[in-house]
Amino acid sequence: MTIRTVLIANRGEIAVRVARAARDAGITSIGVYADGDAESLHVRTVDQAYALGGSTPAETYLDAEKLLEVASRSGADAVHPGYGFLSESAAFARAVIDAGLVWIGPDPETIEQLGDKARARTIAAGVGAPLVPGTNDPVTSADDVIAFADEHGLPVAIKAVHGGGGRGMRVVRDRERIAEEYESAVREAEAAFGAGACLVERFLDRPRHIEAQVLGDRHGRIVVLGTRDCSLQRRNQKLVEEAPAPFIDDALRERIHRAAADICGAAAYVGAGTVEFLLGEDGTLTFLEVNTRLQVEHPVTEVTTGVDLVQEQFRIAAGEPTHVPETVTPIGHAIEFRINAEDPGLGFLPTPGTLTQWEPPAGPGVRFDSGVAAGDVVSGSFDSLLAKLIVWGSDRDEAVARARRALAEFTVGGVATVLPFDRHIVEDPAFTGRGSAGFSVHTRWIEDDCTVEFAPSADVSYPAAASLTRVPIEWDGRLTTIGLPGALLSALGSAAGSPQDAAAADPADTEEGPSDGAVLAPFAGTLSAWKAADGDAVTAGQTVAVLEAMKMEVPVTAPIDGVLRQTAATGSDVAAKETLGEVTSA
Repeated sequence: MTIRTVLIANRGEIAVRVARAARDAGITSIGVYADGDAESLHVRTVDQAYALGGSTPAETYLDAEKLLEVASRSGADAVHPGYGFLSESAAFARAVIDAGLVWIGPDPETIEQLGDKARARTIAAGVGAPLVPGTNDPVTSADDVIAFADEHGLPVAIKAVHGGGGRGMRVVRDRERIAEEYESAVREAEAAFGAGACLVERFLDRPRHIEAQVLGDRHGRIVVLGTRDCSLQRRNQKLVEEAPAPFIDDALRERIHRAAADICGAAAYVGAGTVEFLLGEDGTLTFLEVNTRLQVEHPVTEVTTGVDLVQEQFRIAAGEPTHVPETVTPIGHAIEFRINAEDPGLGFLPTPGTLTQWEPPAGPGVRFDSGVAAGDVVSGSFDSLLAKLIVWGSDRDEAVARARRALAEFTVGGVATVLPFDRHIVEDPAFTGRGSAGFSVHTRWIEDDCTVEFAPSADVSYPAAASLTRVPIEWDGRLTTIGLPGALLSALGSAAGSPQDAAAADPADTEEGPSDGAVLAPFAGTLSAWKAADGDAVTAGQTVAVLEAMKMEVPVTAPIDGVLRQTAATGSDVAAKETLGEVTSA
């Protein structure tokens, strides 16, 4: 079969990446967008773009019906899901296929098998892949987790059965926190995946996160393209990745390759996928999960192998055999830095804003995959990833040296990013491996071992979310609808000099600042839960609410001792610094 037109069911950096690959392959790209993404880079990059009509993920990129309707209207014959959103939804994959379209990904049955962590664990056990103690069936309560911890010891990992990308996963080291963390994992899993079932397993202490890139085609071939190390994480979300995984011997690398190939072979895997492992400080290796999609970190594999993974996805989906040879030998070394809109000085809290300055680096060995440009508004409704900086060198030392130069060149304004952390890590012996302790980063290194204090960014704009107002108009005798940017309507309203504007401009009508007891939102997001009831007595530092934005749940604490009065409702969208409630002293 031939793919002529592909619908990219995603946004941001990955939508841009797939659109460019489509153009290279002579395929027409169809983009989609939420209201706030109407002027985004991915909309400007695709050949055609269609509005999804909404502002939240549920109203847009998670709405399978809307996506399929766009595919029909645009004449697309294939769908590429990118990563995140519906990329690992077996139901969406099946709906795409039932609509007569080509699904660029694994078969729905494979997604169901491997996306269910309990079934994936059973498959891994069946092929003899390394595994630590854990439950093959979901636990039913926090008491089940406590019982497992009492039998196998702490720490334990609570993992959403249908999770991925760190969502719905909690690592618990304190028995007294198991109940709270279990509830949080279930709540996050229900919100992200529509199912709160969780497994529990023994968590390796100070583990490295190592993974293998796999391609499978419909001609029975399973090819492993090498390893990656993704150990530098915060809140179980990867931040820095590199290929090939450094500081492991050939025997361990071969064991990882073999286990990855066997697991995917047993699942009849077709397409691009990643098999993830944890490597404990004591050398224990265990299977973690399979991601049945393209990974964020795929570029480091591409630049060290010369394989365009998106092009391979197109070929495999069209029924062709993969072009990748049986044995792939990495060339040089590559490191990827996720450029997220997060402030290291505030514990990596997300920071929506307007990019007033965006000057990425260039030069030898530098690849830059971006989803934004200067002037763009970074919404709090979606993932915090703005771009990816990929640096290649003939060996790891050269890659690190080039990374230092590239990171120093990178200039961003208006939005806090993780760049201060990135600039630090390429100098830290724990990452460079040059200190007496050697390479010693692990999945909790940022939380547990990084002692550097970063100053909070002073250059954050906290804008209102970009929006569209839809207005019915008659055009050439036919009723249609147009979307007008909120900023344009505000400007028109200001030009008209409305009484409301005049009142708002009255200097006598100014609000006082928040009280000492005000419970403030640290960033723009959604109030996902109250942890203390209205009227409860609370103490300073106690978690009273949970705020979610950019795939993160962050606790909000009471500023003083007293009685809590809630003013914002659970599920409401709030602005940065908005008052959620107030604690009044007794």
